[in-house]
Amino acid sequence: MHLEEFAFGQSVWHRMDPRVKILGLVFFAFVTAVSNSFAALLLALSASLFALVSAKLSGRQVLIRLGAVNAFILFLWVFLPFSTPGEVIARWGSLAVQREGVILSLAITMKANAIASATLVLLGTSGIFDLVHALAHLKVPQRLVWLFFFSYRYVTVIHGEYSRLRTGMRVRCFRLRVGSNGLRSMANLVGMLFVRSCDRSERIYQAMLLRGFSGTFWVLDHFHMHRSDWLAAGAMAALILAMIGLQFPWGSA
Repeated sequence: MHLEEFAFGQSVWHRMDPRVKILGLVFFAFVTAVSNSFAALLLALSASLFALVSAKLSGRQVLIRLGAVNAFILFLWVFLPFSTPGEVIARWGSLAVQREGVILSLAITMKANAIASATLVLLGTSGIFDLVHALAHLKVPQRLVWLFFFSYRYVTVIHGEYSRLRTGMRVRCFRLRVGSNGLRSMANLVGMLFVRSCDRSERIYQAMLLRGFSGTFWVLDHFHMHRSDWLAAGAMAALILAMIGLQFPWGSA
């Protein structure tokens, strides 16, 4: 499981202070999610795609991740245009396509792709330790920082436990089929995974206590804002203010 696949590179996004990237993504995602203006959404999508190209990430891996996002959105296009009440713009037999449903589906598509692209650029170009370090500097509650760090650190361990359990089932000629036996076996697999995860967490906690852990992760190195970081922060602030201005035009009645 390659969770830091985009973290290594030479683009301006890779060199940017992680604190700027986290704050920029939070405000950008919030403004994009609540926006109802297509002009603001078009600006957000254009900016995020431009950043995605300038970050020089692996095109294949980016398409795989955006494809997963749009695979879910495809289901919205199947249902929303036909189920949202509004003006009928097309009809096939008993199915009617409503204008409001198409608009809603398009808005969700633009929002999801803009936020997903921005997340790949802003968070994907930083390593996990830099992100955790930045969260600590931003005064995020320590318990949330620990949860984020340990979730990343041990998701691969849990995945390894799952792979070993599935291998053991396949060695015993298990084939997943819809039925009581298949569902019972998968339920047992999930139960065993939870049991082994709990046992592993207890061993990890005891090991941390033996090494003097007292509930605090000490931050030894510190970030320093450079001129390029201030310029990037200003550019992101200008983009967010422009989106807000398009959403709520100044001087309108």
